[in-house]
Amino acid sequence: MAKKKDSGDVVEEKPVAVPVEAVEEEISEEEAAKFAFAMSPIVRVIKEELDNDKIVRRRVKEEMNLWLEKLCRKVAKKMNQSEYTVVELDDFKTAIEPYELIDDVEGERHRIVATLEKVKQDCDSLIRDVNRKFVTPDTVSLPKEPAEGGK
Repeated sequence: MAKKKDSGDVVEEKPVAVPVEAVEEEISEEEAAKFAFAMSPIVRVIKEELDNDKIVRRRVKEEMNLWLEKLCRKVAKKMNQSEYTVVELDDFKTAIEPYELIDDVEGERHRIVATLEKVKQDCDSLIRDVNRKFVTPDTVSLPKEPAEGGK
């Protein structure tokens, strides 16, 4: 790409190679205005939790930011239900309680599924025992009598 200076000289400008990550990280001020939180702390936290060989797409970072905003709004609305004019730590803890209990709920789900699997195995075992111990005439094959005039 050639550029002409005021003095009439032509100066050659070489394109500069920009790393892919640098391009991906750039967000215009216009785009940044649509996010409630700064992107860099969110990206830092995500990268701290991921393996080093993982690359996070820009769309994921943006969606995380939007999701965090939505979650923050839900918590704020719950805190707003307090009858007092000052929001205290107890109001905050009450508002985030459902989100804090998610791990407990997941553990409870695993426990219930394991219990149901055990009940299922017990039922299958009982069905086998009943079929083995209580033989009905339909399930018994009686020896056939020789036809008359046979021997």
